[in-house]
Amino acid sequence: MPDSTTVAETRDTKLEIIMGRPALDKLAAATVLVLGCGGVGSNCIEALARGGVGHFIILDKDIVAPSNINRQAIAFHSTIGQRKVDVMEAMIHDINPAATVIKRTEYILSENTDDFFNSVLEQAGGKIDYVVDAIDTISAKLSIALYAQEHGLRLVSSMGGGNKLHPECLHFSDIFKTVRDPMSRIMRKECKKRGIKSLWVLSSCEESVRTRPRDTADIHERSELGTASFMPPIMGQMIAGEVIRRISGVGCEQVRPDGAAIG
Repeated sequence: MPDSTTVAETRDTKLEIIMGRPALDKLAAATVLVLGCGGVGSNCIEALARGGVGHFIILDKDIVAPSNINRQAIAFHSTIGQRKVDVMEAMIHDINPAATVIKRTEYILSENTDDFFNSVLEQAGGKIDYVVDAIDTISAKLSIALYAQEHGLRLVSSMGGGNKLHPECLHFSDIFKTVRDPMSRIMRKECKKRGIKSLWVLSSCEESVRTRPRDTADIHERSELGTASFMPPIMGQMIAGEVIRRISGVGCEQVRPDGAAIG
């Protein structure tokens, strides 16, 4: 028979042990904007919700497709054809019923970035604590980075996970210190053109696996890009960890490869 003094377990029981209550209070009060509910974004959002973030703005225009099942946290046979933001919202509330979710279903373009951020800031009461860029379009990534720089928003941007097989090659760095990643190469060049002085990214230094397009009939479809089941989820989890540490202030010290803190 349980001891009457035993404290009932809650969703935060294990989190509080490692994070502490003040950190969890910060996370519960925080608003995170996640752009993209695909392989990286959906797994990032799930980890943020499980990690105690209390307020979400999520963006994705697409519906769940069969090809998403290999990597997206929201993709099951039962969710095919449903809007990604709707499935994502349901998952967040299943994890934390008290969380708030603002859903957006549009594309971010260079010409509408300012209007988009003005709109979501108004919806969020003027406060966004962190922005996660988990979209694929380079022009949009650049416009988001420029907006964040000009308005002092904290931003972490995901680089390419396609045709990669080694998560141990993933690391956080400034965009100008990235190596080998094809998307990062383009981003570095375009950031210089636009005056973007710094951009914190998650990228891989792994050489991309060489593949052949499956269908060359459609020149707009990147059919040579494949995704491993584990790469986008690991990227999303890593970004969630970065955001949780930065918002909470817990675990922000630099760490050596052997796990020891620096300084």
